Amino acid sequence: MATEEAVLGEILRPIKGKLRLAVAAQTVSAIAGVVPFIAIAELGRVLLSDHADRSDRAWTITAVAVGALLVRLAFMLAAGALSHFADNELQSHIRRSLVARLARVPLGWFSERNSGTVKKAVQDDVDAMHHMIAHSILEMTSATVVPVVSLAYLFWVDWRMTLVTIAPLVVGLGLYSVTMAQMAKHLPDYDRAMGEINGSAVEFVQGVAVVKTFGQTHRAHQKFRDAADDFAAFFLSWVRSTVRSKAVAEMVLSPIAVLLAVVTGGAFLVTGGGLAGVDLLPFALLGVGLTAPVLALFYASYELRFAKAAAARVGDVLHAEELPVAREPLSPSGNHVSYQGVRFSYDGEKEALSGIDLDLAPGTVTALVGPSGSGKSTLATLLPRFGDVTGGSITIGGVDIRDIALDDLYRRVAFVFQDVRLTQTSVADNIRMARPDASREDVIAAARAACVHDVIEALPRGYDSVVGEDARFSGGQAQRVSIARAVLADTPIIVLDEAAAYADPQSEAEVQEALSGLTRGKIVLMIAHRLSTVVEADRIVVLENGELIESGTHAELVAREGRYARMWHAHERSTVWQPRRSDPDPAAARTGGTRR
Repeated sequence: MATEEAVLGEILRPIKGKLRLAVAAQTVSAIAGVVPFIAIAELGRVLLSDHADRSDRAWTITAVAVGALLVRLAFMLAAGALSHFADNELQSHIRRSLVARLARVPLGWFSERNSGTVKKAVQDDVDAMHHMIAHSILEMTSATVVPVVSLAYLFWVDWRMTLVTIAPLVVGLGLYSVTMAQMAKHLPDYDRAMGEINGSAVEFVQGVAVVKTFGQTHRAHQKFRDAADDFAAFFLSWVRSTVRSKAVAEMVLSPIAVLLAVVTGGAFLVTGGGLAGVDLLPFALLGVGLTAPVLALFYASYELRFAKAAAARVGDVLHAEELPVAREPLSPSGNHVSYQGVRFSYDGEKEALSGIDLDLAPGTVTALVGPSGSGKSTLATLLPRFGDVTGGSITIGGVDIRDIALDDLYRRVAFVFQDVRLTQTSVADNIRMARPDASREDVIAAARAACVHDVIEALPRGYDSVVGEDARFSGGQAQRVSIARAVLADTPIIVLDEAAAYADPQSEAEVQEALSGLTRGKIVLMIAHRLSTVVEADRIVVLENGELIESGTHAELVAREGRYARMWHAHERSTVWQPRRSDPDPAAARTGGTRR
């Protein structure tokens, strides 16, 4: 597995040329920025000397200082422009690459990740690299060049005073290294503590309705308070363990401490005759400026750490396994669907499906039933290639779906699931997603067929209303919009995940009516959660532990008295359940009396 540094280097490859130019320009700017301070020191030495041409030399030094300031300004602006251009180019490149990669990954990849994960990679993590590219790299360049140039000059003036000047830096860096090591050691504990407090907060917010219903608000609040108290205690302990060394390090690295070392060491050398008084000036001017770049390097290291982590997450998406596409795709001559010895595993070890054989003929409805985890959704979603089989094959018209171009496959297979996804665009565009070139009349006809036209017309701007702004749909209404999408696509094969499972009776009737129009004359593969919805299916397939254990019509399977029959009888009992007379009234039980 690639390291974070390797991933970051790979991501930065398209802009390395611009970054090198930016770093070169910043290096010139940093060197030019030191020159005026050197000029002031040299000017003082010249003016305090007895040279006859000191006036000419003073003006020459002044001209050099002014020229250096102009050079610094020009190259600093150039470096900033280059780094920001590079950042804009990289952000555009990364986002285009991410979108292109996401368009080629299996649809099942999105099922394993929520929209927040994708948004964080495409938006937040790309933004997190901005400061490093546009600012931190230049800051680190200056923080390296300025001390090197300054120390080179100071060593040229007097090596003994230079050692005295850098003594506080050496001590301060040592203390800072200890502080950083302490902080790094506790970072995993910090991440765990943050995870616990975030988890308890999300758990409380998501379950607040249930918590309040059962009168457990205090307990839920208490769990969050305990997590917050534990985090506060850990954080305070963490800060206390580093605050002393950090405070001492910053004191030692402060300009005052360096100036004190320069004055003290210079006093000994000057009074001892080892150094001319005028030569103390460069160390007083440049020595105190050495600490700021050193501290900037430490702070920039944090930016680099965050950028590496963000780059690693972006890299995970950029290297997501793509759905294989046939180099020479084939086009099926028909739409007959056949599962032949299909096997599938999510992790490469435990099989979710084992040797499934199944034929879906045109004009038939096949229902998949079974307990949770039996493989119903996996079997259905393999048909539109949410993932690829790990054994066996699925064919349409005799052609393996892996050999069919994706555009051709999705012109043949549509899917309507319980979890409806509507984009924040107009209602018409949401329906038109199936056929971007569809006319307004086609969209309205699809909405009518899906029994949602009247609902859309009642919106403030009708079909031009934007989902999430002036178009807000109930679950059943949103489901009918997604059915209108499938109606407009008019594919010969439909995959349904019982679309009306969570609808109220009125919405369920309307959704079922819409589905009846959608599926008429098509090949329908239906995931069934309620057995009452599959009684009329042409074929019912019973799955258990990834295996096909029964198949037939409703009457045939009930007559066999097998797994389906037991499920059916349990379903019948659940639909006629009534409270027993001996069941205590819940309200009375809470009050200790009876209701009247």
